[in-house]
Amino acid sequence: MLANAFPRYNLRVLTRILRSRILLTLLLPTVACWSTACTAAFGPGYEIIKQELNVQFRSAPEPVIRIDATYQLKNTGNQPLSSLELRLPGRRRFHFADPRAEWDKTALGFEPSPDNPRNVQLKFPQPWKVSSRHTLHLAVEYQRTAADEAVLSFTPDAFFLPAQGWSPELLPARGIFATGGVPPAKWNLVVKIPDGFLVHTSGHIKRQSKTSRVGGAQVVRALQDSKDGYPFVVAGRFSATKLDADGHTVNLWTRSPQNADALSQPSEALVRAIRAYDSMFGQRLQESDDLWIVECPVETGCFSNSSSTYSQLIYGANEKASSEMASIDTVMVDLTGGAPQIAAAAPSLAASWLGYGRSPGFFEQDPPLSALPAFASARGRESAGGSESRAAIIRRVLRAIPAQALPGQPPATTEDATVLRAKSFLFFYGLQDRYGPEVCNAALRHMLEARHGGGFNLDDLIAALEQESHQNVAQFVRLWMKHPGVPGEFRARYEDSKPSAFNVKEHIP
Repeated sequence: MLANAFPRYNLRVLTRILRSRILLTLLLPTVACWSTACTAAFGPGYEIIKQELNVQFRSAPEPVIRIDATYQLKNTGNQPLSSLELRLPGRRRFHFADPRAEWDKTALGFEPSPDNPRNVQLKFPQPWKVSSRHTLHLAVEYQRTAADEAVLSFTPDAFFLPAQGWSPELLPARGIFATGGVPPAKWNLVVKIPDGFLVHTSGHIKRQSKTSRVGGAQVVRALQDSKDGYPFVVAGRFSATKLDADGHTVNLWTRSPQNADALSQPSEALVRAIRAYDSMFGQRLQESDDLWIVECPVETGCFSNSSSTYSQLIYGANEKASSEMASIDTVMVDLTGGAPQIAAAAPSLAASWLGYGRSPGFFEQDPPLSALPAFASARGRESAGGSESRAAIIRRVLRAIPAQALPGQPPATTEDATVLRAKSFLFFYGLQDRYGPEVCNAALRHMLEARHGGGFNLDDLIAALEQESHQNVAQFVRLWMKHPGVPGEFRARYEDSKPSAFNVKEHIP
């Protein structure tokens, strides 16, 4: 019966879960329900029935970006909810006035989440009853920053909002079998900008209604669906040129006319990076293969490469960024120093292939999966910059991890947080070395497809890798993550130094 109800991959995941005696009694009714197409809820949760995101750019008297998000929500769980958790934009990257929230037109306050300092809680005036519906409205205003501030800024004639980070992100409820945060199958992104602006957004032009003009402004209504991931907007008074790069049309949007031939190499590097992501996560579900290279409105603060530990490990603390992807098809560039080096993607953008509708709670991941966006970003950099960058990245990250031998060492949970992040990042390179890039890519694609909308964890990755490799991946993962440091064989391969006592070949047949 189960063989007919589940794909082989899901059976492997389910088998791993069933090994836990603590959850056994809870999971058996769930399995029975799945096998009979039952829709009963087994934990707290909600559904986003409808949502609309409005972006309004005002250029005078001072440029301002106003965001209004409206959600119609239904409690689809098995219990009332007292609060809703969401992830707000990070103030290190965005400068904005205090956000506002309304629950059926009743103002709500933002309280810090006890589980994650980046998240906030909205506590309801009365419990949110099962099956009841409510309307949540969120509003925030982005303001222009000083020229020397390293946060996202804009000018009166151009702005961009990158995929991931700027729009409020509703998170799943807390608890066993919790659900929520998945956007509806279709929803509207409405962008109001001054007349004469070029605009590129998520939601392909074939799925956009005709642009209307109201009071000297143009309004673009872009229909979003599960293909689009995190929403983004790029708009401004740009000069536009088209360039062919290995079969792809690259749209060059610059603030002044440029020699398109001088940007041919960056265009080809962008194509290589996109193909690397396609091989890792599956083909982009876009209706067009067009790509965009857009000149930054304000070079200072346009890039986030140095804003996180992972970015510093990938790019180096002293490297000056000249480009960063703003979406899965758009890269922002600094042209003041000539042709830019395509950096492919920052870790935050790489999560666009992994989070949002695929896994709404992705940023709650524990190591090593918390390092997957950084690894994806590094893979894009390698593809854009050449294979020699792979070894350089690994050597740089290895310097952050003390060399340790296996005997007598404390468990990995006592490792410094920075060391654990670096080790988690290298874990994915270890998987590549052990099982091959093709197997690892196939496993990632399989996992994301199988767990779409429901979230994924390390057990899901292990199950997908075991299916693709036909090997005991769990043993390899334990040897990497349950011991301090990295395997001596891995360190020796990239550091060209003597291996430590921890050697993968000695522990894995």
